[in-house]
Amino acid sequence: MSSESGEPLPLSGVRVVDFSTLLPGPLATLLLAEAGAEVIKIERPGSGEDMRGFAPFRDGEAVNFALLNRGKRSVALDLKDPGSRAELEGLLRDADVLVEQFRPGVMQRLRLDYASVQSINPRIVYCSITGYGQSGARANRAGHDLNYLADTGMLALSGDAQGAPVNPPALIADIAGGSYPAVMNILLALRKRDLTGTGSRLDISMTDNLFPLMFWALAESIAGNAVPERGTGWCTGGSPRYRIYRTADGGHVAVAALEDRFWSTFCAVVELPAALRDDHHDPAATAAWIADAIAAKPARHWAAVFEQADCCCNVVRSLQEVMHDAHYAERGVFARRLRLGTASVSALPVPLVAAFCNVETRPAPGLDED
Repeated sequence: MSSESGEPLPLSGVRVVDFSTLLPGPLATLLLAEAGAEVIKIERPGSGEDMRGFAPFRDGEAVNFALLNRGKRSVALDLKDPGSRAELEGLLRDADVLVEQFRPGVMQRLRLDYASVQSINPRIVYCSITGYGQSGARANRAGHDLNYLADTGMLALSGDAQGAPVNPPALIADIAGGSYPAVMNILLALRKRDLTGTGSRLDISMTDNLFPLMFWALAESIAGNAVPERGTGWCTGGSPRYRIYRTADGGHVAVAALEDRFWSTFCAVVELPAALRDDHHDPAATAAWIADAIAAKPARHWAAVFEQADCCCNVVRSLQEVMHDAHYAERGVFARRLRLGTASVSALPVPLVAAFCNVETRPAPGLDED
């Protein structure tokens, strides 16, 4: 495996044994695989991991599974079967990284906890991804992304001041709290192993890792101020400068003109009266006037206006539009292709620079293919 330049990939020679399912772990190991690691996915015999059965399907294949597990290998093992133990121990003996996302205690019952695996391979980097971490009062509580957002206060900050919290359109805890911190810490642990020769035990808590995303709300609390209520923070709709406004045809404009130079340009573009341009004086009146002005014309009008005006404003576009956008085409965001049955589809974009990505895009493995 090599990059576009023909140079070895950063994680060439690294073997990852992956016990994870669904999203957080599989996305983390996808990034490792893209960077050159050999990822061996351990699955249940017969049915494999749950994502293989999740809609949507194309040509009989689960699209989500295909997107998240490309380039990996699959080995089906019954973790409770003593006969599978020798095969599994052989994989672990030669592994550099283990990733799992069972509830705390499950791997110990399977005799696959850190101490047990470390006795087989002292250099192992052992990464556990859970909702609440390996310790604490909530450690064994079941949960999903929405629960983790609710338990950290993030969900309370979503939505407008008059409504209820809203379901975010992204699985924030799974990805920003789980997948990305897992990769970050695995890479740090591998670097530490280079220096010391010893492995590491990594406890990745999706809830713990959400707090950096709320730095602005935490700052208010640290400063002795009240934490902003829903829809009143500077980035959640409390400022006329950072808000979503509806257009005449039911579209929306995203205004993010926070800095004064952008705000001045925006005010000139929408012809905001001088008396309302100081948005600290009566922010509700300023926002109401802007809402009426934006609502007077269709989205296509504002798209053309903000294309010319450099003021951090644009029209809200659909994902379908974005996937055919010239900017992303030039950047190659959706350029990589993935074989899915008889079809060639866009591979899931990953946040790695091209120099660190495998030039070859191999499909997701069939169950026990390897």
